[in-house]
Amino acid sequence: MRFSAFWFFLVGLMACNQGVHKLDVIQPDADNGGLILPDGFSALVVADTLGHARHIQVNRQGDIYISLNRPKNGGGIVCLRDTTNDGRADLIKYFGEHHGTGIALKDDYLYLGADTLVVRYPMIYSQLLPHDAEEIIVQGLPHNSQHAAKPLTFDQDGNLYVTVGAPSNACMEQSRTKGSPGMDPCPLLERHGGIWQFKADQLNQNQVLDGERFATGIRHAVAIDWNTTESTLFAVQHGRDQLSQLFPDLYDAKQNAELPAEEFLLVEEGSDFGWPYCYYDPMQQAKVLAPEYGGDGHTLGRCEDKDDPIMAFPAHLAPNDLLFYTGDMFPERYKNGAFIAFHGSWNRAPEVQEGYFVAFVSFKGKLPSGDWEVFADGFAGVDVVNSPRDAAYRPCGLAQGPDGSLFVTDDVQGRVWRIMYE
Repeated sequence: MRFSAFWFFLVGLMACNQGVHKLDVIQPDADNGGLILPDGFSALVVADTLGHARHIQVNRQGDIYISLNRPKNGGGIVCLRDTTNDGRADLIKYFGEHHGTGIALKDDYLYLGADTLVVRYPMIYSQLLPHDAEEIIVQGLPHNSQHAAKPLTFDQDGNLYVTVGAPSNACMEQSRTKGSPGMDPCPLLERHGGIWQFKADQLNQNQVLDGERFATGIRHAVAIDWNTTESTLFAVQHGRDQLSQLFPDLYDAKQNAELPAEEFLLVEEGSDFGWPYCYYDPMQQAKVLAPEYGGDGHTLGRCEDKDDPIMAFPAHLAPNDLLFYTGDMFPERYKNGAFIAFHGSWNRAPEVQEGYFVAFVSFKGKLPSGDWEVFADGFAGVDVVNSPRDAAYRPCGLAQGPDGSLFVTDDVQGRVWRIMYE
């Protein structure tokens, strides 16, 4: 008995020492991987040059799964593991025949939102790679020439939500043509410009036959997340472009750079946020009628009845992911708040381009409890971005690690950062 007690004490002591050693090994980069962070936060580069990295998931063991916008090394998903406990991925493998943006882990399956379908792969205990026995969950999603990404998320009741973006700027009769009127009603809204609901575990569903249009009037919501604390769906949409180029008699270049807002949406069943007939003007704090439908920049018209955002961000920042933080690593003020990855603008010229950062919004219940703030910056690598090509990195995906750290992807060079709090 005396030997057994000593042995258990020794094993426990070794386990504690190993835990301390593991924490000591995971050290941030001296320059935080080039990021500018609030006091107390640090970062390291987990991996680099992975490909066009879009959304990201991290499992309970710390393995990382990233969707790729284009295949690399024969795969559309890149899988990463840290076998040395230094926080950096040393085992990197490519997997799967499909590529896209949406990716999620649920009930021991890895789901991928490709451009025209949603598939899933069974996870294998302790193995990095999933089983290659692909199952089709949703098929028949439209292939768009623009806004093709199919981000996805799940609620707690077994439902899957998929964004189907609109392959259009404002549903014009002649796409992106100066002065062209909008189609009224917009036929694209039948299968585009909204969020569709499916069953998470039902195979071979079809958008038309099995999908429910949960919400409409959303041009393209690449950033989408289910808030498990509030049991509510949220999204941040890409607003329309080119007001001054298409309607120069109504808008000047500065108005074009500042309109419309990127909208933070609380999405409920039946929500209608007004695209393409309306856009949100943050100065007027109202949805106004789009010029394609007879608007003059002030008239509200049919837009008075559309759903407003819960927060408005500056125009053209391109929100590409949304994450409600539930971890314990960060200070209490971040709990249940929202992180948003802004990919960066292209349509603000001749004004400088903006975005290229991760923002944070504190929440109380279902609504923001304060203004938004820049949380992580420095991705662009330059002080002034005149063109998206000037940016070294562009934030795209967000994920929470099992220890509460925050992971961020870049889809220019394929870098992944891990942000920690001391």
